[in-house]
Amino acid sequence: MEAAPGASVCPACAKPLLVRYALDGMDGPALIERWSRRLCDVGMWRFREILPIAPGETPVSLGEGATPLLALRGIDGLQGLRAYVKDEGRNPTGSFKDRGLSAAVTRAVLGGASSFVIPSAGNAGVSLAAYASRAGKRARVYLPEDTPEMVVRRTRAAGGEVRPVDGLITDCGAKAREYAARTEALDLSTLREPYRIEGKKTMMLEIVQALGWSAPDAIVYPTGGGTGLIGSWKALGELAAMGIAAATTRCYAVQADGCAPIVRAFGKGALAAEPWIGARTRAYGLRVPFGLGDSLILKALRESGGEALAVSDEESEAAAVELGKAGVSASVEGGATLAAALRLREEGKLVDGETVVLFNTAHALVY
Repeated sequence: MEAAPGASVCPACAKPLLVRYALDGMDGPALIERWSRRLCDVGMWRFREILPIAPGETPVSLGEGATPLLALRGIDGLQGLRAYVKDEGRNPTGSFKDRGLSAAVTRAVLGGASSFVIPSAGNAGVSLAAYASRAGKRARVYLPEDTPEMVVRRTRAAGGEVRPVDGLITDCGAKAREYAARTEALDLSTLREPYRIEGKKTMMLEIVQALGWSAPDAIVYPTGGGTGLIGSWKALGELAAMGIAAATTRCYAVQADGCAPIVRAFGKGALAAEPWIGARTRAYGLRVPFGLGDSLILKALRESGGEALAVSDEESEAAAVELGKAGVSASVEGGATLAAALRLREEGKLVDGETVVLFNTAHALVY
């Protein structure tokens, strides 16, 4: 892995940069044994050979990763499937954002970053505040004014400097870029640096490991910025290149029907998504009217044989309650994956005997 610690988007096309590794020289079976036996890194950093970390370096970590893959039982509509939930609410600040921010802050600190800035719909801001504090650095977080008060309090409690913005996360992103341009703060916006994907991809690495080094038949992923979906597909490609697991997983992106730019673009056969005007959803992690990784998300969906679909807030909230009854403290975004899986099952797109993984990206308490 070779990339500048402060790397941002491609200077030629303004598209996201991706980290590439010399996979041809890696021994897949030896890595499996090493990852399985490694005791010094019990969380996501056990996969450090394909993560953005220097040899012998200690990551900026709060114990992220190693979240459970829970078998789902007793949910009407999923009978006949081997259905699981990857429960990311078990991470240190309660969401999957911890994986990406741990990787991004680790790499940035190695490069000498002294402070950070991020736009957030909620969970990413809390996470950055925590990891920046862990590294002894400053973090400014731009949040929409209507972000739930609990999120604002948690961000400040973790040491973050909160700046409310009258608008959506896209407006927060503009403020964050302005602030980064006039200060030394490093902008850690989604896909404006290449390392958050690397942390997020460890969700799929853990899933494959938990399934006996076999890829699931399908995943259902709640998609706002889509970093975790892009990272999951990237991880599967890397595992396939090392001869560890075949990249045969169908990727399904689920969005809120009040903010579904990827669903619309997929349905039109477009290579990129247009911004969604008037975005509205109570699943604030899905209230992303435009994401820099739109073309990468669409590419992953089509290459994998998956698709994009939208569900209502009411469906997501009801499904989150059902997950709660199954023992999973799910956010509304997590509920969206169950609502989508039930529809895919009803339409015959998830079939008997298949292994399907739903992503609960945050704990119910983040709401």
